[in-house]
Amino acid sequence: MSENYIKLDASFISFGNAVGKKEYEGPLGERFDMHCTDDRYGKETWESAESEMQRLAFNSALAKKDLRFEDIGALFAGDLLNQCVGSAYGLCGCNIPYFGLYGACSTCGEGIMLASILATHGVYERVAAVTSSHNCSAERQYRNPIEYGSQRTPTSQWTVTGSGAFIIGNENAGKVKIRAAMPGCVIDKGINDANNMGAAMTPAVCDTLVRFFKASRTHPDEYDLIITGDLGHEGASILRKFMDIEGYPLGDNYTDCGILIFNKEAQDTHAGGSGCGCSASVLSAFVLPEMERGRYKKVIFVASGAMMSPDMIKQGESIPAIGHLLVFET
Repeated sequence: MSENYIKLDASFISFGNAVGKKEYEGPLGERFDMHCTDDRYGKETWESAESEMQRLAFNSALAKKDLRFEDIGALFAGDLLNQCVGSAYGLCGCNIPYFGLYGACSTCGEGIMLASILATHGVYERVAAVTSSHNCSAERQYRNPIEYGSQRTPTSQWTVTGSGAFIIGNENAGKVKIRAAMPGCVIDKGINDANNMGAAMTPAVCDTLVRFFKASRTHPDEYDLIITGDLGHEGASILRKFMDIEGYPLGDNYTDCGILIFNKEAQDTHAGGSGCGCSASVLSAFVLPEMERGRYKKVIFVASGAMMSPDMIKQGESIPAIGHLLVFET
């Protein structure tokens, strides 16, 4: 198991984000860099709006440190749309070596992990990781267009309209350090309900956490915060039970990005937030700023993703999932 445990010496140079109206109206609203009152960001289509969010989030991260496109050695980016067109169109013209990623909702963690590996080994001085999701574009692709007005189940999550961008350098480049990683394995436990992503993703997150604690010989209570990507209320509850069984119970230091970004009752988001933009926006607007302020010193972040396809679900296949883990320290 220890061979999957990766030690890193990288850090966050800067980070930025852009979100939609519902996200801005949530508990973290004032923390976001940018928001839009109609979720369109001045564009004609939802997909174009998502691309614009990526562009704005990336430019926000660059501007905070007076960086330019030519200061970035490589760019990892991905989203939920077919062929990751949100990223390709949004970041076209940057003239930065581009690596397109698809890790479903875990894309944020996957991008940061790969960028950190390159920075740790000096391949590039600065590497960027960008991702996004849009409620309207994702619902149209994976379930039904919002105009259809289908009823949502209690276990369903609300795809976050948001984007997060991260610029990563060597260990001395920023205050928040990226110390370790545990790549996830694809896990499929037979869940085939496209309206219960939390249940589908939880086994993969549990697998990664258990492998990490065994390899690092640490315990959940040694960390100030353990935060998962977007299991939401349903998945987070299941994860607690799974981790109890595995002998690594999660205490009050555990929460989930899908829980933090919305007010479940006031905003009618059922099981919470999801989507690539969920963990990316919460990480960049809440977790990392709070680490810089000194509230958290040692954090485990697990970005989870359901690797589903609407066509495969229609064919009766279940939903494989993944969870990528990173350790941050100040």
